[in-house]
Amino acid sequence: MHFKAIWPLQKRAVRGFRGYPVATVAFYGPDDRRATKVAVGIVRQEGTEPDPVERWFADEGDVRADRQIADRIGEFMDTHGVRTVALRESLFGCPHEEGVDYPEGEVCPQCPFWANRDRWTGQLPNDD
Repeated sequence: MHFKAIWPLQKRAVRGFRGYPVATVAFYGPDDRRATKVAVGIVRQEGTEPDPVERWFADEGDVRADRQIADRIGEFMDTHGVRTVALRESLFGCPHEEGVDYPEGEVCPQCPFWANRDRWTGQLPNDD
């Protein structure tokens, strides 16, 4: 699926590594079709954790189609002098945070689609 609002991010991502800082962009949703959250972290140098990290949410629709959110992401990256964008276009799991929105070690009660799924592939164990 193509989302016009994030084309500028996609264009920056396909340029490859251009140095630090790197913006990591990950989309999350209640299933594998609709992104309700995007998290963007700034990695300042190799081997460090992203800091700062910003998150944007959409109660309705898809954050990948929201031009205002895309503009805010661009402003955030510009503010931090981002040279490289690492973008994962597929969803990276549930938008809720373990230990914050539901207890550690449990599955999210609001997103049964992701229960026991691999966050990288979206596949269930033994799912071909």
